[in-house]
Amino acid sequence: MNTHPPPHPFFEARDLALAFGGVRAIDGVSFTVRPGEVLAIIGPNGAGKTSVLNVVTRVFDATAGQVFFEGREIGRLPRERIAALGIARTFQNIELFEGATVLDNLMLGRHRFGHGPWWAQLLRTPAAVAAEEASRAAVEDVIEFLDLSAHRNQLVGALPYGVRKVVELGRALATGPKLLFLDEPASGLNPEESRDLAFWIDDIRSDRGVTVVMVEHDMSLVSAVADRVICMAQGAILAQGTPREVQSHPQVVAAYLGSAVGDEVPA
Repeated sequence: MNTHPPPHPFFEARDLALAFGGVRAIDGVSFTVRPGEVLAIIGPNGAGKTSVLNVVTRVFDATAGQVFFEGREIGRLPRERIAALGIARTFQNIELFEGATVLDNLMLGRHRFGHGPWWAQLLRTPAAVAAEEASRAAVEDVIEFLDLSAHRNQLVGALPYGVRKVVELGRALATGPKLLFLDEPASGLNPEESRDLAFWIDDIRSDRGVTVVMVEHDMSLVSAVADRVICMAQGAILAQGTPREVQSHPQVVAAYLGSAVGDEVPA
């Protein structure tokens, strides 16, 4: 008989709660993420979706609950140590340095790897040069992967909105994550850009081996890429399952549409 305990979940949020004064933005949320999957978190505005991302990536301190990554409790780690564990994220509102080039913004994503002590970088020692060249190669790989070559040396502030969204995705990928959180990645994109995003998310998972959790309103994108969906409302989880199962769940339909049972959440 196998007496070994089951392995820890790749990622687990356990009984998370977050309150601002008397308002509970998250109320007892628990879920796991399996390695290699794409998990989508959906729900109407104000459901608490982004608050969950902010807690698990240490933007906010949870009022209660725990967060585990690869068997380690990370819910109280300093925010700057999260990226070092292999966790990256994007934001609803693009958080880039608009006065810097695309290349420079992506190079910032390599900060967690370091290029040696300051004196080694100043003296350009062989080790520091090798580390910098490795980071440059990793960034160039991301630029090619996301078709950003034409924009490599352009200032981010001069780029169209859709391209800036891709640059933010690229900076997150440049950190070399194991787990990538995307906060409304399709927001503001046109249909063609959203289709490109679907291909990239699929390739991020299949070709780069990155597990993806995304908060998203675009149900077409969710249906195209998600293995599993969690629907939230009023800070709690209403339903979870495959995209089709969740879209047709009566409580999910009511939360989105306030309509009769049997209708589906529009895709």
